[in-house]
Amino acid sequence: MPISLDPDLVDATVAGLLGACDVDGGPTDEQLAVLRSITVHLWNRDDLDLSEVSALDPGQTAELLGSPAARRCFHELLVALEACRHPMSAAQVGSVEAYLGALGVAGPEMQILRDLVDSGTRTAADDFQRFLRANLAERAEPSLRDRTVPADVAEPELAAKLDQLHELPPGTLGWTYMEFYRRHRIPTPGIEASWMNHFFVAHDMTHVIAGIEPTGPGELALSAFQMAMNDNEVNRSALLASLIVHEVGIGSAGKLTSESGTLADEAVADLFGRELARGARCTADFSLVDHFELATLPLTEVRERFGVTPPFDPDDGHHHW
Repeated sequence: MPISLDPDLVDATVAGLLGACDVDGGPTDEQLAVLRSITVHLWNRDDLDLSEVSALDPGQTAELLGSPAARRCFHELLVALEACRHPMSAAQVGSVEAYLGALGVAGPEMQILRDLVDSGTRTAADDFQRFLRANLAERAEPSLRDRTVPADVAEPELAAKLDQLHELPPGTLGWTYMEFYRRHRIPTPGIEASWMNHFFVAHDMTHVIAGIEPTGPGELALSAFQMAMNDNEVNRSALLASLIVHEVGIGSAGKLTSESGTLADEAVADLFGRELARGARCTADFSLVDHFELATLPLTEVRERFGVTPPFDPDDGHHHW
């Protein structure tokens, strides 16, 4: 189901998120910018002045957010805000643990970020790689999940199958997908050995259908979009992985290099909130459907089928529409 929150719980959710970030002198400018973007774009509450909100403590937050859906939404957004504190501090990690403990929810990010502040980058990065490998099969292209992914051997049959998609008429999903690789000079999955090749097929098909480019901000935006389409475990893992690579900056995923503080740019924070809202407007999750079955259809038809609306600014450098 799409990420959702009862409108009556927005005020309490924002107040709890502010409370969880009120450490080391208060929420950072980046945390406030991201929360403001979420509040305005996802919840349509441009009337809510964060400077006027009275923060809630863990117990108050748990009392007001009683439903599993509300607590799940709070957890997902708190993870994003926690990742936006630089450098990560023990106080921030401890505060998040207190709030999530009161709510009775937890996730793999708690161990990764706890190890970051207690044991250092190397330990946290190792945690992340174990997390990534553990859920990668669920994020692979559905028709490829039962195939063994060789870690050190190329897959020429897969590359050839994908190359055939470029023989489809221009404007189809398959043709546009292959143009995505040509435009960005990215090797077709299978040409090079990678344990992530089957994942890349589904992930890059999602890029194409959403119309989001593989920039650092675009990767964060895509993971937000995807999680908002359907806040299941697979998509929550996708958001966490993107935050670890592009915001916390302690891990890598395939060819994606790590970077930190991407959301510190207010334009990127705004993009994050807008893509959460755009993903939530979709009528179904297209990230893990059989993309080969859709490849012959016009991309416009695929987008219409899943309710994908145009981005706010298609020419911002992070979209291809």
